[in-house]
Amino acid sequence: MGRSGFICAFLIAACCCCRRAAGVPGEAEQPDPELVEVEVGGTALLKCGPSHSPGNFSHADWFSVHKEKPTLIFLVRQGQGQSEPGEYQNRLSLQDQGTTLALARITPHDERIFLCQGKRPRSQEHRIQLRVYKAPEEPLIQVNALGISVNSEEPGEVATCVGRNGYPLPQVTWYKNSQSLKEEKNRVHIQSSQIVESSGLYTLRSVLKAQLTKEDKDAQFYCELSYRLPSGNHMKESREVTVPVFYPAERVWLEVEPEGMLKEGDRVEIRCLADGNPPPHFSIGKQNLSTREMEEERTDDNGVLVLEPARKEHSGLYECQGLDLESTASLLSDQQELVVNYVSEVRVSPAAPESQEGSSLTLTCEAESNQDLEFQWLREKTGKVLAKGPVLQLRNLKREAGGGYRCMASVPSVPGLNRTQLVNVAIFGSPWMALRERKMWVKENSVLNLSCEASGHPRPSIVWSVDGTASEQDQDPQSVLSVLNVLVTPELLETGAECVASNSLGRNTTVIILELDSNRTTSLSTSTVSPYARANSTSTEKKLTEPESKGVVIVAVTVCVLVLAVLGAVLYFFYKKGKLPCGRSGKQEITLPPSRKGEFVVEVKSDKLPEEMGLLQGSNGDKRAPGDQGEKYIDLRH
Repeated sequence: MGRSGFICAFLIAACCCCRRAAGVPGEAEQPDPELVEVEVGGTALLKCGPSHSPGNFSHADWFSVHKEKPTLIFLVRQGQGQSEPGEYQNRLSLQDQGTTLALARITPHDERIFLCQGKRPRSQEHRIQLRVYKAPEEPLIQVNALGISVNSEEPGEVATCVGRNGYPLPQVTWYKNSQSLKEEKNRVHIQSSQIVESSGLYTLRSVLKAQLTKEDKDAQFYCELSYRLPSGNHMKESREVTVPVFYPAERVWLEVEPEGMLKEGDRVEIRCLADGNPPPHFSIGKQNLSTREMEEERTDDNGVLVLEPARKEHSGLYECQGLDLESTASLLSDQQELVVNYVSEVRVSPAAPESQEGSSLTLTCEAESNQDLEFQWLREKTGKVLAKGPVLQLRNLKREAGGGYRCMASVPSVPGLNRTQLVNVAIFGSPWMALRERKMWVKENSVLNLSCEASGHPRPSIVWSVDGTASEQDQDPQSVLSVLNVLVTPELLETGAECVASNSLGRNTTVIILELDSNRTTSLSTSTVSPYARANSTSTEKKLTEPESKGVVIVAVTVCVLVLAVLGAVLYFFYKKGKLPCGRSGKQEITLPPSRKGEFVVEVKSDKLPEEMGLLQGSNGDKRAPGDQGEKYIDLRH
C-alpha cells in the first residue's frame, strides 16, 4: 500500500471513531437485530435490551428506521415516556417500568427496524426487527366455464385462484386430483400476479393453464395458499372444480329404460349415448321387417324415442347413429333387440253361455302370448278362484250359479302382465223376486219411490198395479230394478202396491203394504229379506232360508208336529170308541152323546202359506185350490 492509501485508510477509521463517539444511531456495526413477530391488528412489545441485560433504561431514545433513515418516535426520561409527533404518536406506550415499548394496532407498514438507544450509565443500542403477518382470506377459485378442447395446440386456461388480504405475499400451489402441478413446457403453465392494497396487504391472483386429454374430463382441480403466522406455517385450500373437456366421440350405443322384462302398457324410453363431449347429433332407426332396412323413428327434442304405451308391434331391432357436427364423422351403434311381452285379447267360448237348472256347462278360455301363459277362473262377485287352467266345468247348475265369471290369462315370468275377459252365465228360469212382501211407513200426501227388483232368464219385465212414473235399471244381464214414483193417497194406503215381474217362463210378484204413521215424519221401515230368500210362487227353484230365520222355522215345525200328535191321539181315541166314521170329505162329524150335541164345532186350519208348507207350484204360476191345501174341519157335535 502506498503512503497516500495508508493516510486515506487512517482518516476513514478516525472518522468512524468520531461518528461512534458522537452517538449517531445506525452507523456502527451491530449484531443481528432481535426478531419480534406479530399479527396485523395486534400489539408489538419492543424491549430496549435483551432480558438478561443489566442496563438502566430509564433514559432512552426510540427510533424507527425506514430505508436506513432513523426517525425519533419516543423519548424516555426518568422512566416517563413521551411520543414524538408523527405516525406513531397515538399508538406507543411504556410497559415494564420503562423497559418495554408497546406498539398497538399493528399494520403491514410497521414492518421495519426499531432502535432503542440508552443513555445511562453508558450509551448502548438495541435493534429490533418487527415482522408483521396476516392470514389471507379463503382462496376463491373460478373455473373456465367455456371448457378446453383436447385438440387445442396450446395449454388452455383451466381456472383462476384469488387469495385476498394476506401479508406477506402467500405462495400458491395448484393440484390436479390431489397431485401438485409444476411448470412443464407446452403442458402446464402457472401465471401469478399480486396487488398491494392501500392497507399494505397483498391480493394474489394465479392462473393455471394446461394441456388436457379425454381422461381429464372428471379431473378435480384446486389451489392451495401457503403462508406464515407467528404460530408457524399454515395453508388454505380452495374448493375442487371440474373444467369442461371437449373431445370427439369414439363409440355410440343404445340404452333402454326401464331395464328388465318389458310388457305392453309400459312407458319405454330408448336413448342414444356416446363417449364424446359434446355428444353428437343422434337419430334412432328401427328395422322394417319387410325390407330389412333401418327406418328413422320420430324422437323428442332430446333425441329420446318414447313408446307410451308400449305395444307388441314395437318389438324389433333398433340402431343409433351419431353425427359429429364438428368433424362430420358418423358413428353407428350395435343393433339391439327390443322385446315387448304381450298377452292377446282373451276369448271365452261360448261367448253368451246359458243353460237349464240341473244341467252342466263348460267354459273355455283362449289367449296368445310370446311367453308361457297360465289361466285361472274367478267368480266375479266374490273374486274367489274357482279353477286353474283354461277350462271351467260347471255341473248340476242351480239358479244361484248364474252371473259373472272372469277368465284371467297371465304370464308368470313378467310380473303384472295379464288380461281378463268377463262372461255372464244365464240360467233359464221364471222371475225371482228380491222380496215377497215389503211394509213401508209413509206420510199421506207425500211423494215416495217404490222399488222392486227381479231376476231371471230371459230377462224379466216389471209392471205395477198402481199408476206412477216408473224407471228401470239393469243390475246385471239377468236382473232389473224398477223404481215407481207415486203420491201417497188414501186409495193407495188402502190398496197398497203390487210389482209383477214376468218372462216367457212365468211370473212373480212383490206386495208392498203402506201404513200411515202420523207420529213419524217420513221414516221408512222396510223388512229385509236376503236375495236368496225369495217368494217365487212360479219358480221351480229350491229356496234357501236365511240363517237368522232357521230358528223360527224349527220352532214352527215343532209346534205343528205337537199339535198334529195331540189331534191324532184324539181322533184315534174316538175311532176306538167307534164314534168316528171314515170318509174323504173335508169335514167329518163325530157322534157324541145326546146330552152334548150342538155344544161346539172345532175348525182346524193351517195358517201356513202354501210356499212355506212345501206345496208344489204350477208352471203357469197358479196356486192350488184351497181344498188341496190341507184344510181340515172336525165336527164335534155328535
